[in-house]
Amino acid sequence: MHLPKINNSNCMKIRIITIGDEILIGQIVDTNSAWMASIFTESGFEISSIKSVGDTSSEIKKAIDEGFEEADIVLLTGGIGPTKDDITKNTLTEYFHTDLIFDEAVLENIQKLFTHKNYSLNELTRKQALVPRNSIVIQNRVGTAPILWFNRGEKVLVSMPGVPFEMKQAVTSEILPRLNAQFKGEQLFKHHFLVSGITESSLAALLSDFEDHLPAGFSLAYLPSYGVIRLRLSARGADNEKNLSLQAQKLKHLTKDYLVDDSEKSIEAILGHILKEKNLTISTAESCTGGFIAHKIISVSGASAYFQGSIVSYSNRIKTLSLDVSSDDIETFGAVSREVVEQMAVHVAEKMGTDCSIAVSGIMGPDGGTPEKPVGTVWIGTCYRGKIYSKVYRMGTSREENIARTTNTAMLQMIKMIKQ
Repeated sequence: MHLPKINNSNCMKIRIITIGDEILIGQIVDTNSAWMASIFTESGFEISSIKSVGDTSSEIKKAIDEGFEEADIVLLTGGIGPTKDDITKNTLTEYFHTDLIFDEAVLENIQKLFTHKNYSLNELTRKQALVPRNSIVIQNRVGTAPILWFNRGEKVLVSMPGVPFEMKQAVTSEILPRLNAQFKGEQLFKHHFLVSGITESSLAALLSDFEDHLPAGFSLAYLPSYGVIRLRLSARGADNEKNLSLQAQKLKHLTKDYLVDDSEKSIEAILGHILKEKNLTISTAESCTGGFIAHKIISVSGASAYFQGSIVSYSNRIKTLSLDVSSDDIETFGAVSREVVEQMAVHVAEKMGTDCSIAVSGIMGPDGGTPEKPVGTVWIGTCYRGKIYSKVYRMGTSREENIARTTNTAMLQMIKMIKQ
């Protein structure tokens, strides 16, 4: 991956620590760190490191020690529930050389939550109201485990729940405002550009001279995903805002042949915005993606204004029964062919009564490929007000990657067709 220039800013540093054996064994994915890193970076803080540790007191203490050495703020998530493997609260009590006391306000908060949900309060849950004596207790409005804030000289440690929606509520409503009040960070300004049709290495070569002449403190990050690359040009501090806009115009000109959009929107959000703006409707006919394109389209709020529906025609029988694809054409050309995907696109638009449609048929793997049509072969057809465009792609060898790449590529092909 192409690395951005390092931004040696003087903003306050944060170490994020996620706690739980379930993270280390791969039972769950640590999404908390990514979300917090994004939110706090936006607010002018610098993430110095992210670490995951198991439910072991010594490892938690070691991670905290390292955090205080390198950062001004240490943020913990996880391990503060009512079960025996939730040891973070007791570990923090030992770490800060204090004891546990009963907090009536925490118990009252828990009782309100349980009354609302019609739950019965048991002894394990009641113990959630035990808190370290020298901590600042912040009520968890959506869960039973309180947020714990510790001051250590000029540095801060905050322990939060590991449940993502509880953690997010704590950060946005309580933790971030308090940290902003205590630590003044430089605001991060940024511009995003989504490009496709060029490899990361070719893009880096194209932008090499531009990067070499970026002012000090400016950063250009390459964020590749399936079939697209997002560029993020950023700088901290209000003094750099105007110059950043000038640099963004240069970058936009350099990438104009590959530029999809100059915003932070996802591909599905870009497609939705265009459809709304032009008052268009869309439908999908999916074979190899199994409805994933429709899923991405409707993941955008307000999609009901333009998305009508989808026909998932995974088998050839459903292609003929539900999409009126010629069985003779399937027999002659195969399900993965221009002839079949164009019929899928045209007929789903007719049946759904939409202005636009996307159709895909391919071989996702790991089995099913042939010398003529290897794994990763995908035909994508897009229809726009009666006009049809189809193209064959070679995606890759991984099933998961092929589904994601096909989905992005299909939406990009639709976007480009509408824009032409």
